[in-house]
Amino acid sequence: MKIAVIPGDGIGKEVMSSAVEVLNELVDLKLEFYEAGDEALQKYGKALPDETLEACKKSDAVLFGAAGETAADVIVRLRQELETFANVRPARAMRGVKCLYPGLDVVVIRENTECLYKGWEFKEKGSAFAIRLITETASERIARFAFEFARKEGRKKVTALHKANVMKLTCGTFRDVCRRVAREYKDIAFNEYYIDAGCMFLVMDPFRFDVIVTTNMFGDIVSDLVAGLVGGLGIAPSANVGEKHAIFEPVHGAAFDIAGKGIANPTAMLLTTAMMLRHLGFSEEAKKVEIAVEDTIASGKTTPDLGGKLKTSEFTREVVKKLGEI
Repeated sequence: MKIAVIPGDGIGKEVMSSAVEVLNELVDLKLEFYEAGDEALQKYGKALPDETLEACKKSDAVLFGAAGETAADVIVRLRQELETFANVRPARAMRGVKCLYPGLDVVVIRENTECLYKGWEFKEKGSAFAIRLITETASERIARFAFEFARKEGRKKVTALHKANVMKLTCGTFRDVCRRVAREYKDIAFNEYYIDAGCMFLVMDPFRFDVIVTTNMFGDIVSDLVAGLVGGLGIAPSANVGEKHAIFEPVHGAAFDIAGKGIANPTAMLLTTAMMLRHLGFSEEAKKVEIAVEDTIASGKTTPDLGGKLKTSEFTREVVKKLGEI
Protein backbone atom coordinates (compact mmCIF):
# COMPACT_ATOMS: atom_id res chain seq x y z
CA MET A 1 0.00 0.00 0.00
CA LYS A 2 1.17 3.51 -0.83
CA ILE A 3 0.90 6.34 1.69
CA ALA A 4 1.43 10.01 0.83
CA VAL A 5 3.20 11.49 3.85
CA ILE A 6 3.07 15.27 4.28
CA PRO A 7 4.97 16.48 7.38
CA GLY A 8 4.07 20.13 6.66
CA ASP A 9 5.08 22.99 8.95
CA GLY A 10 6.16 23.58 12.54
CA ILE A 11 5.88 20.57 14.80
CA GLY A 12 4.33 18.63 11.93
CA LYS A 13 7.82 17.46 10.93
CA GLU A 14 8.68 16.38 14.47
CA VAL A 15 5.53 14.41 15.22
CA MET A 16 5.56 12.89 11.74
CA SER A 17 9.00 11.45 12.47
CA SER A 18 7.43 9.69 15.46
CA ALA A 19 4.64 8.31 13.29
CA VAL A 20 7.08 7.00 10.69
CA GLU A 21 9.20 5.33 13.37
CA VAL A 22 6.16 3.54 14.80
CA LEU A 23 4.85 2.54 11.36
CA ASN A 24 8.18 1.03 10.42
CA GLU A 25 8.03 -1.13 13.55
CA LEU A 26 4.65 -2.58 12.64
CA VAL A 27 3.81 -2.74 8.95
CA ASP A 28 5.37 -2.73 5.52
CA LEU A 29 3.91 0.31 3.80
CA LYS A 30 5.37 2.35 0.97
CA LEU A 31 5.80 5.82 2.47
CA GLU A 32 6.29 8.59 -0.07
CA PHE A 33 7.09 12.08 1.27
CA TYR A 34 5.73 15.30 -0.19
CA GLU A 35 5.72 19.00 0.65
CA ALA A 36 2.82 21.30 1.50
CA GLY A 37 2.26 24.29 3.76
CA ASP A 38 3.91 27.62 4.47
CA GLU A 39 7.38 26.47 3.45
CA ALA A 40 6.06 24.98 0.23
CA LEU A 41 4.40 28.31 -0.58
CA GLN A 42 7.70 30.15 -0.19
CA LYS A 43 9.58 27.52 -2.17
CA TYR A 44 7.16 26.78 -5.02
CA GLY A 45 4.66 29.63 -4.94
CA LYS A 46 1.93 27.13 -4.02
CA ALA A 47 1.00 25.90 -0.55
CA LEU A 48 -0.24 22.67 -2.12
CA PRO A 49 2.05 21.87 -5.07
CA ASP A 50 0.52 20.03 -8.01
CA GLU A 51 2.87 17.09 -7.48
CA THR A 52 1.67 16.69 -3.90
CA LEU A 53 -1.99 16.87 -4.86
CA GLU A 54 -1.62 14.29 -7.63
CA ALA A 55 0.31 11.96 -5.33
CA CYS A 56 -2.46 12.18 -2.73
CA LYS A 57 -5.04 11.25 -5.34
CA LYS A 58 -3.04 8.17 -6.31
CA SER A 59 -2.30 6.97 -2.76
CA ASP A 60 -4.17 4.55 -0.54
CA ALA A 61 -4.16 7.14 2.25
CA VAL A 62 -2.71 10.53 3.15
CA LEU A 63 -0.90 11.06 6.46
CA PHE A 64 -0.66 14.77 7.24
CA GLY A 65 1.29 16.57 9.96
CA ALA A 66 0.38 20.25 10.27
CA ALA A 67 0.12 23.45 8.27
CA GLY A 68 0.57 27.01 9.44
CA GLU A 69 -1.04 30.09 7.91
CA THR A 70 -1.73 28.18 4.70
CA ALA A 71 -3.90 25.52 6.38
CA ALA A 72 -7.00 26.53 4.43
CA ASP A 73 -5.07 26.26 1.17
CA VAL A 74 -3.68 22.86 2.10
CA ILE A 75 -5.83 20.65 4.28
CA VAL A 76 -9.18 22.24 3.40
CA ARG A 77 -8.38 22.00 -0.29
CA LEU A 78 -7.18 18.42 0.11
CA ARG A 79 -10.49 17.50 1.73
CA GLN A 80 -12.35 19.06 -1.18
CA GLU A 81 -10.15 17.61 -3.93
CA LEU A 82 -10.24 14.11 -2.44
CA GLU A 83 -13.96 14.40 -1.60
CA THR A 84 -13.52 13.29 2.00
CA PHE A 85 -17.01 14.12 3.16
CA ALA A 86 -16.80 12.77 6.74
CA ASN A 87 -14.58 14.21 9.45
CA VAL A 88 -14.19 11.66 12.27
CA ARG A 89 -13.06 13.07 15.61
CA PRO A 90 -12.74 10.60 18.51
CA ALA A 91 -12.46 11.99 22.04
CA ARG A 92 -11.37 9.31 24.49
CA ALA A 93 -10.07 9.90 28.00
CA MET A 94 -6.68 8.25 28.52
CA ARG A 95 -5.01 6.93 31.66
CA GLY A 96 -2.39 9.37 32.83
CA VAL A 97 -3.96 12.41 31.17
CA LYS A 98 -5.71 14.80 33.55
CA CYS A 99 -9.15 15.64 32.22
CA LEU A 100 -12.64 16.68 33.24
CA TYR A 101 -14.29 13.33 32.50
CA PRO A 102 -12.19 10.18 32.99
CA GLY A 103 -13.72 7.26 31.13
CA LEU A 104 -15.40 9.38 28.46
CA ASP A 105 -15.39 7.94 24.94
CA VAL A 106 -17.28 9.99 22.32
CA VAL A 107 -16.93 10.31 18.55
CA VAL A 108 -18.01 13.36 16.55
CA ILE A 109 -18.91 12.75 12.90
CA ARG A 110 -18.84 16.08 11.08
CA GLU A 111 -20.13 16.73 7.57
CA ASN A 112 -17.12 18.06 5.72
CA THR A 113 -18.22 19.53 2.39
CA GLU A 114 -20.90 22.19 2.77
CA CYS A 115 -22.66 24.48 5.31
CA LEU A 116 -21.20 27.97 5.84
CA TYR A 117 -17.72 26.58 5.21
CA LYS A 118 -18.40 26.63 1.49
CA GLY A 119 -17.09 30.18 1.84
CA TRP A 120 -19.88 31.78 -0.14
CA GLU A 121 -19.67 35.28 1.34
CA PHE A 122 -20.10 38.75 -0.10
CA LYS A 123 -20.53 42.36 1.00
CA GLU A 124 -22.97 44.95 -0.23
CA LYS A 125 -23.72 48.46 1.06
CA GLY A 126 -22.02 47.99 4.42
CA SER A 127 -23.51 44.56 5.08
CA ALA A 128 -21.83 41.17 4.94
CA PHE A 129 -23.64 38.02 3.82
CA ALA A 130 -22.89 34.29 4.02
CA ILE A 131 -24.82 31.57 2.20
CA ARG A 132 -25.36 28.32 4.09
CA LEU A 133 -25.73 25.25 1.90
CA ILE A 134 -27.34 22.10 3.33
CA THR A 135 -28.37 19.43 0.83
CA GLU A 136 -30.38 16.27 1.30
CA THR A 137 -27.67 14.33 -0.51
CA ALA A 138 -24.83 15.38 1.78
CA SER A 139 -27.02 15.09 4.87
CA GLU A 140 -28.02 11.53 4.02
CA ARG A 141 -24.45 10.58 3.21
CA ILE A 142 -23.11 11.81 6.57
CA ALA A 143 -26.06 10.42 8.55
CA ARG A 144 -25.63 7.00 6.98
CA PHE A 145 -21.88 7.16 7.60
CA ALA A 146 -22.53 7.88 11.30
CA PHE A 147 -24.90 4.93 11.69
CA GLU A 148 -22.61 2.58 9.78
CA PHE A 149 -19.70 3.76 11.91
CA ALA A 150 -21.68 3.13 15.10
CA ARG A 151 -22.65 -0.36 13.92
CA LYS A 152 -19.10 -1.25 12.87
CA GLU A 153 -17.57 0.04 16.12
CA GLY A 154 -20.17 -1.61 18.33
CA ARG A 155 -21.61 1.67 19.55
CA LYS A 156 -25.20 1.97 20.65
CA LYS A 157 -26.48 5.47 19.91
CA VAL A 158 -26.27 8.28 17.36
CA THR A 159 -27.20 11.83 18.38
CA ALA A 160 -27.89 14.52 15.78
CA LEU A 161 -27.15 18.15 16.70
CA HIS A 162 -28.94 20.92 14.78
CA LYS A 163 -30.85 24.18 15.20
CA ALA A 164 -33.98 23.41 13.24
CA ASN A 165 -36.17 25.54 15.50
CA VAL A 166 -34.46 28.66 14.10
CA MET A 167 -32.91 27.61 10.79
CA LYS A 168 -36.04 25.81 9.70
CA LEU A 169 -34.98 25.05 6.13
CA THR A 170 -31.25 24.32 6.40
CA CYS A 171 -31.12 22.60 9.77
CA GLY A 172 -34.63 21.34 9.18
CA THR A 173 -33.40 19.48 6.10
CA PHE A 174 -30.51 17.95 8.04
CA ARG A 175 -32.78 16.93 10.92
CA ASP A 176 -35.42 15.37 8.68
CA VAL A 177 -32.85 13.36 6.75
CA CYS A 178 -31.23 12.10 9.97
CA ARG A 179 -34.63 10.99 11.26
CA ARG A 180 -35.36 9.17 8.01
CA VAL A 181 -32.00 7.38 7.95
CA ALA A 182 -32.31 6.46 11.64
CA ARG A 183 -35.45 4.44 10.90
CA GLU A 184 -33.32 2.06 8.80
CA TYR A 185 -31.05 1.23 11.76
CA LYS A 186 -33.27 -0.44 14.32
CA ASP A 187 -30.23 -1.74 16.23
CA ILE A 188 -28.88 1.78 16.88
CA ALA A 189 -30.68 4.20 19.19
CA PHE A 190 -31.23 7.72 17.86
CA ASN A 191 -31.95 11.05 19.50
CA GLU A 192 -31.39 14.70 18.75
CA TYR A 193 -30.71 18.01 20.50
CA TYR A 194 -30.63 21.61 19.47
CA ILE A 195 -26.96 22.55 19.22
CA ASP A 196 -27.02 24.93 22.20
CA ALA A 197 -28.67 22.37 24.47
CA GLY A 198 -26.32 19.71 23.15
CA CYS A 199 -23.29 21.80 24.13
CA MET A 200 -24.72 22.27 27.62
CA PHE A 201 -25.28 18.54 28.02
CA LEU A 202 -21.75 17.82 26.75
CA VAL A 203 -20.36 19.92 29.58
CA MET A 204 -22.77 18.71 32.27
CA ASP A 205 -23.28 15.06 31.33
CA PRO A 206 -21.23 13.97 28.30
CA PHE A 207 -21.76 10.28 29.06
CA ARG A 208 -25.22 10.52 27.50
CA PHE A 209 -23.47 10.76 24.11
CA ASP A 210 -21.86 8.03 22.04
CA VAL A 211 -21.69 9.05 18.36
CA ILE A 212 -22.57 12.63 17.45
CA VAL A 213 -23.44 13.62 13.89
CA THR A 214 -23.80 17.23 12.84
CA THR A 215 -23.21 19.83 10.15
CA ASN A 216 -19.88 21.32 9.18
CA MET A 217 -19.57 24.45 11.34
CA PHE A 218 -21.33 22.96 14.37
CA GLY A 219 -19.09 19.92 14.04
CA ASP A 220 -15.95 22.05 13.95
CA ILE A 221 -16.92 23.66 17.25
CA VAL A 222 -18.27 20.58 19.01
CA SER A 223 -15.27 18.40 18.11
CA ASP A 224 -12.93 20.84 19.84
CA LEU A 225 -15.31 21.00 22.79
CA VAL A 226 -15.22 17.24 23.32
CA ALA A 227 -11.43 17.24 22.92
CA GLY A 228 -11.32 19.70 25.82
CA LEU A 229 -13.36 17.32 27.96
CA VAL A 230 -10.72 14.57 27.70
CA GLY A 231 -7.49 16.58 27.89
CA GLY A 232 -7.17 18.86 24.88
CA LEU A 233 -6.04 18.89 21.28
CA GLY A 234 -2.66 17.42 22.15
CA ILE A 235 -4.23 13.97 22.29
CA ALA A 236 -6.88 14.50 19.60
CA PRO A 237 -6.62 12.48 16.37
CA SER A 238 -8.85 12.81 13.33
CA ALA A 239 -9.67 11.30 9.96
CA ASN A 240 -11.27 12.70 6.83
CA VAL A 241 -12.95 9.87 4.97
CA GLY A 242 -14.56 9.68 1.55
CA GLU A 243 -15.72 6.93 -0.77
CA LYS A 244 -12.31 6.65 -2.48
CA HIS A 245 -9.80 8.58 -0.36
CA ALA A 246 -8.91 9.23 3.27
CA ILE A 247 -6.74 11.85 4.98
CA PHE A 248 -5.45 11.40 8.52
CA GLU A 249 -4.28 14.39 10.55
CA PRO A 250 -3.84 15.43 14.19
CA VAL A 251 -5.79 18.59 14.92
CA HIS A 252 -3.31 20.51 17.06
CA GLY A 253 -1.83 22.66 14.28
CA ALA A 254 1.76 23.71 13.62
CA ALA A 255 2.49 25.13 17.12
CA PHE A 256 5.31 27.35 15.91
CA ASP A 257 5.99 28.50 19.48
CA ILE A 258 7.53 25.13 20.35
CA ALA A 259 8.66 24.00 16.90
CA GLY A 260 12.29 22.98 16.76
CA LYS A 261 12.61 22.50 20.51
CA GLY A 262 12.06 18.75 20.32
CA ILE A 263 9.34 18.78 22.99
CA ALA A 264 6.20 18.37 20.87
CA ASN A 265 3.80 15.72 22.09
CA PRO A 266 3.32 13.17 19.26
CA THR A 267 0.35 11.46 20.93
CA ALA A 268 -2.29 12.94 18.59
CA MET A 269 -0.14 12.05 15.58
CA LEU A 270 0.36 8.48 16.79
CA LEU A 271 -3.35 8.01 17.51
CA THR A 272 -4.10 9.45 14.07
CA THR A 273 -1.68 6.90 12.62
CA ALA A 274 -3.61 4.19 14.46
CA MET A 275 -6.80 5.43 12.81
CA MET A 276 -5.08 5.15 9.43
CA LEU A 277 -3.90 1.63 10.17
CA ARG A 278 -7.42 0.56 11.14
CA HIS A 279 -8.83 2.14 7.98
CA LEU A 280 -6.32 0.18 5.89
CA GLY A 281 -7.29 -3.10 7.56
CA PHE A 282 -4.50 -3.33 10.13
CA SER A 283 -6.83 -3.43 13.13
CA GLU A 284 -4.52 -5.44 15.37
CA GLU A 285 -1.59 -3.11 14.72
CA ALA A 286 -3.81 -0.08 15.33
CA LYS A 287 -4.85 -1.42 18.69
CA LYS A 288 -1.23 -2.06 19.62
CA VAL A 289 -0.35 1.58 18.92
CA GLU A 290 -3.23 2.84 21.06
CA ILE A 291 -2.30 0.54 23.95
CA ALA A 292 1.40 1.41 23.71
CA VAL A 293 0.74 5.15 23.71
CA GLU A 294 -1.66 4.99 26.65
CA ASP A 295 0.58 2.65 28.66
CA THR A 296 3.53 4.98 28.11
CA ILE A 297 1.59 8.02 29.28
CA ALA A 298 0.11 6.14 32.22
CA SER A 299 3.63 5.16 33.33
CA GLY A 300 4.46 8.84 33.74
CA LYS A 301 6.86 8.96 30.80
CA THR A 302 5.45 11.97 29.02
CA THR A 303 6.33 15.20 27.25
CA PRO A 304 6.27 18.59 29.08
CA ASP A 305 2.69 19.45 28.05
CA LEU A 306 1.49 16.47 30.10
CA GLY A 307 3.75 17.21 33.04
CA GLY A 308 6.71 15.06 31.99
CA LYS A 309 10.26 15.77 30.92
CA LEU A 310 10.74 13.61 27.83
CA LYS A 311 11.69 14.93 24.43
CA THR A 312 9.56 13.95 21.43
CA SER A 313 12.11 11.36 20.34
CA GLU A 314 12.43 9.93 23.85
CA PHE A 315 8.67 9.54 24.21
CA THR A 316 8.57 7.82 20.82
CA ARG A 317 11.28 5.37 21.87
CA GLU A 318 9.25 4.52 24.97
CA VAL A 319 6.20 3.84 22.79
CA VAL A 320 8.24 1.63 20.48
CA LYS A 321 9.55 -0.25 23.52
CA LYS A 322 5.97 -0.82 24.70
CA LEU A 323 5.04 -2.09 21.25
CA GLY A 324 7.68 -4.76 21.65
CA GLU A 325 6.14 -5.85 24.95
CA ILE A 326 2.57 -6.20 23.66
